[in-house]
Amino acid sequence: MSDQPVVLAVEVGEQDHVRGNRDAPLTLLEYGDYECPYCGRASPIVNQLRGQFGDRLRFVFRHFPQNSVHPHAAIAAQAAEAAGAQGKFWEMHDMLFAHQDDLGDVVEYALRVGLEVYRFEGDLSSERFARKVRDDLQSGLKSGVKGTPTFFINGVRYSGELELDAIKGALEEAWQTS
Repeated sequence: MSDQPVVLAVEVGEQDHVRGNRDAPLTLLEYGDYECPYCGRASPIVNQLRGQFGDRLRFVFRHFPQNSVHPHAAIAAQAAEAAGAQGKFWEMHDMLFAHQDDLGDVVEYALRVGLEVYRFEGDLSSERFARKVRDDLQSGLKSGVKGTPTFFINGVRYSGELELDAIKGALEEAWQTS
């Protein structure tokens, strides 16, 4: 039996980016890394689940950059946060996953999602966004996250397969018990 925590250490709050109904009865939270190929494969699954569960599901993304194996992960996470300062976190999030094999120049993606580039570049180098990424990483470590993607359903770590039917089944079970 693992001595790792299985419960989310930091509850979803105002600091989090939420896609969907903030008050939804189901929460799917991912600790992810924009350069992680497994997170890239999980992204369309999450989108399908959002479509299937509609207003019953909110999706939360927290950064967990694996810098030792993904050299662009931290800057990509900061780019998403900098885009969020202009109200375009999710547009940048999607753009980064769509181009996760080429994250060297995030300014190009900022242009594509319609950001004010000078502001974006200033925000990108801001300690504020680097701190947000570190805070997410620390909350993941406190929750027992070791790698990406790691999902939590209603605050409990999901340990099943990274496939649509398995995650859907876990969400449906959580729905029945909520």
